[in-house]
Amino acid sequence: MFYVNAWKSGTAILVALGMTAGTAAPIVMMAPASAQTTFPDVPSSYWASGFIQELVTRGIIAGFPDGSFRPEEPVTRAQFAAIVSKAFNKTPTRNPVQFTDIPAGFWATDAIQKAYTTGFLAGYPGNTFRPSENIPRAQVLVSLANGLNYAATGPVDSVLVAYNDAASIPDYARPSVAAATQKQIVVNYPDVKTLGPNQTATRAEVAAFVYQALVSTGQASAINSPYIVGAVPQGVRIPAGTALPVRYEKADKILLAKNEPNPTPITLKVSQNIVDAQGKVLIPVNSDVIGQLQTTQGGAQFVASQIVLPDGAQLPVSANSELITRTETVTKGANVGRIIAGTVVGAGAAAGISGVTGDRVIKAEEVLPGAAVGALAGFFLGKDRVDLIVINPNTDLNLTLASDLVIR
Repeated sequence: MFYVNAWKSGTAILVALGMTAGTAAPIVMMAPASAQTTFPDVPSSYWASGFIQELVTRGIIAGFPDGSFRPEEPVTRAQFAAIVSKAFNKTPTRNPVQFTDIPAGFWATDAIQKAYTTGFLAGYPGNTFRPSENIPRAQVLVSLANGLNYAATGPVDSVLVAYNDAASIPDYARPSVAAATQKQIVVNYPDVKTLGPNQTATRAEVAAFVYQALVSTGQASAINSPYIVGAVPQGVRIPAGTALPVRYEKADKILLAKNEPNPTPITLKVSQNIVDAQGKVLIPVNSDVIGQLQTTQGGAQFVASQIVLPDGAQLPVSANSELITRTETVTKGANVGRIIAGTVVGAGAAAGISGVTGDRVIKAEEVLPGAAVGALAGFFLGKDRVDLIVINPNTDLNLTLASDLVIR
């Protein structure tokens, strides 16, 4: 049942990213020819086990000498610098800087400089780096988005509606978090809709974020996890008859002639997450629904042909709205400005309004794509009235799948 809901050896010294009691020196260990990739505190059922195992196998992160991984331990800025310096091999984009709080011989100096010069991390006022400061989840996402030169496409706030705690995302982080979201870098456990941007990132969370960043750059294969924000489960079939709630963002009303000469292409937005019975997002909110308005049988109907997910993935779809037959009559002498306020009109409707009223002031941005208005207006000249189909897009255009939608 479906519901609509508001829904990757060799011998090397590896930094273990932990600290011994009472000292600032990093714990290091010699990795044997076959490095440990499983840990007693990371069972196969652990939500981040796949991400952790892949990064350990790649030598990006490691366990501790006692054989544990300690997935819930916090990560400091110095430790995070060590991780990204191993994970990404980017050309420097700026000159090194001498941070005042990085002492001579500090274990992470080289990693911090690499993370800084390649754009993954920056310092604080006073030329400080704060290496021992725990790094928040939002800052990890900002680092990865900035280092990989990712920018959000479309309105940031529209992307961040994926999170029920979006209001707590710091202003400086919002564009980068949105970009990371669109690149499917964000992994939220246990609730995929809760970001927790100001919480300290754990070793498990950093492993998940960094691995997803590698996936986004084509350096790693995707892991199937229900906690990846925006990821669409594969091999899922949404049955015919399922309702798809949509909205139209350009106007509150659409007017069409009963004999619109051509189908009118428009793009709607999915207005709520489409989820399965377990709450897993199948079609994310704000996905585009591409199709056209067709006039037929004295009414109009929207027929969808494609869904474009926020990450750009395209799904062919067969879905349509109910037939809309409600009409509005425009007569000679009517106030055109009042008729089209908050409205977009089809080319045939625009020609009808102009021909009957004699008013040629309908702006191009108010006319939906279609035949040229001027070529049609003559058909209505001399008529006293024209009946137009009235569509309230946010209530009339909700869709029903005409056939199963398969997400491969």
